[in-house]
This record gives sequence, C-alpha cells and structure tokens, in this order.
Amino acid sequence: MTSQQIWIAYLTIVRKEVSRFLRIWQQTLLPPVITTSLYFVIFGNLIGPRIGQTNGHNYMDFIVPGLILMSVISSSYANVSSSFFSAKFQRSIEEIQVTPTPNSIILLGYVTGGMVRGMLVGTVVTVVALFFSRLVVHSALVMISVIMLTSLLFALGGFLNGIFARKFDDVSIVPNFILTPLTYLGGVFYSIKLLPDFWQNVSHINPVLYMINAFRFGFLGTSDISLSTSYLLISTFIIVLFSANLRLLNSGYGIRQ
Repeated sequence: MTSQQIWIAYLTIVRKEVSRFLRIWQQTLLPPVITTSLYFVIFGNLIGPRIGQTNGHNYMDFIVPGLILMSVISSSYANVSSSFFSAKFQRSIEEIQVTPTPNSIILLGYVTGGMVRGMLVGTVVTVVALFFSRLVVHSALVMISVIMLTSLLFALGGFLNGIFARKFDDVSIVPNFILTPLTYLGGVFYSIKLLPDFWQNVSHINPVLYMINAFRFGFLGTSDISLSTSYLLISTFIIVLFSANLRLLNSGYGIRQ
C-alpha cells in the first residue's frame, strides 16, 4: 500500500469509530458527565467544606483533575474494548484484515477512536467543572500531554481486553474488578501523604496514581509523585501494550480461533 492508501485506511477506521459512539452519544458521552457531576456535588460541595484544604488547595480544586482524568480513562478504555470485541463477534474485523491494511494501522485506528471519545468526555467534564471550581492551569503542556498519553494508554488497554474477551461479559470484568479499584485508590479523592507509611508504599504500586498526580500538577502545580517518574512509567506502559497488541493482532489470537 502507498502512504496515501495507508492514510485513507487509517482515517476510515477512525471515522467509523467516532461515528459509532456519536450515534449513541446518550450512552457514551452523557453518563460519565452525569456521574462526574454527582461527584462534584457530593464530594465537592457537601463534603469538601468539612474537609478544608488538601495540599494547600481547596478540596474541590484538588479533586477536579482526578475526576476529569477518571472520566477520560473509563471512556477511552470502554470505547475500544467494546468496539473491537463487537468487530470480532460480528467478524467484521476479518474483512479489514483481508485487505492490505497493515495491522499496525488497524490498531492505531481503533485506539485513536478511543482517544477521541476520551478527550471529548474529558472536555465536557472540564466545562462542567467550571460551574463548581475555579480551574487555574499551572502548565498547559503537562496537562495536555498527560491526558493524551493516559487516553492512549487505556485505549491500548481496552484493545487488549477486546482481544482476550470471549463473550460480552468478559468486556466488563477488567473495568469492574481492576480498573475501577485502581482509579479510586489512585489518589483522586485524597493525597497519599495522608496515609501511613506502609499504605503510602503500597499506593506506589498503583500505576494510576502516577497519571493522576501528573495531571494534577498540570492544574495545581503540586504532585505527590515525581513528574519525570510519571512520564517514564506512562511511556513504558504504552510501548509494552502497543507491542503486545500488535503481536497478538499479527498472530490472529482471539480472532482466528
């Protein structure tokens, strides 16, 4: 395939993925916004004034970055895992693979679609947050780079889930039993400095902690984790997941069986 044909194939997959979740925006874009708004009301307006300040910031301002990133994580992951599994179930992915389109382009197309949904949800949630908090951006470069890298990472994770899933129930296992606990325990609602030393050390095992703290640094300029460490960890996971997904896609695992 020529570079132009590869580009057309990539854009076609992305367009298909974006139009898919936009057609059912009531199910893909609206629920995370409503859920996050409830977090703002309950934890920010009702509980926040009783807590006071966290790391020198109002509690509402402290939790906003984590809530935004949490919505991006769940949306990016869910879009790719459900979409790719549906393509497997309907065998439409086989129709794409019999074309000269490289598997790397197929992977990038699905992942980009997940990133677009994650970024759209994150943007809408950020707009909603403006009604509850005065958002001040400390570093736009850090904020944008972290949210894009995190969205990419979890879109790749969703693709991996879609490859291994054998039935529709398998698509929800990872988000419910792994992703949700990691996110809630990743410092969205609290600083790990409040924890005893033992639990602080345990928290450092959670990769989501590094992403949330890096994103919070972009807004507030404070973080419990070294920024360079966060970028290194996120980049490493992206490389590992991309390589694993591409290898599985090339082997036909979960598709040809």
